[in-house]
Amino acid sequence: MKAKPVAAIDEFVRELVEDMRRVARELDGAGIAAPQLGESVRIFLTCAREEEPERVFINPVLEAVGAVEPYEEGCLSLPDIRGSILRPGVARIRALGLDGNEFELESDGFPARVWQHEFDHLEGVLIIDRMRPIDKLANRRALRDLERAGG
Repeated sequence: MKAKPVAAIDEFVRELVEDMRRVARELDGAGIAAPQLGESVRIFLTCAREEEPERVFINPVLEAVGAVEPYEEGCLSLPDIRGSILRPGVARIRALGLDGNEFELESDGFPARVWQHEFDHLEGVLIIDRMRPIDKLANRRALRDLERAGG
């Protein structure tokens, strides 16, 4: 289900972001979205990687453009499941930071892919929803095990 917009950047939001940072670091993720921690609000963060700093995105608006490109993705919510996901190569994003200031970014690299992946969580979409049938087939045992475990 779609996450709800954040009405105010308050103590709840700050504590949630700290929890998201902790979990993303523990699991060595590229990013994490609030719904992955059971909070249906429109927040995600991307972890520091190479030249990119950690960023918090509150109420993001995303535009993905360009030719779709395959890239193998995994997800913290679906351990041991990976697949080649097709996404546009360029993304533009506008969001609020944790300081309440609006910012805009554009990327044609790995950050664009992470933004799209995390934004999907805010829209109620998982990588299994974007997988090609061949990747679903390759992951069928892991998916079945998750379903049996109640995941």
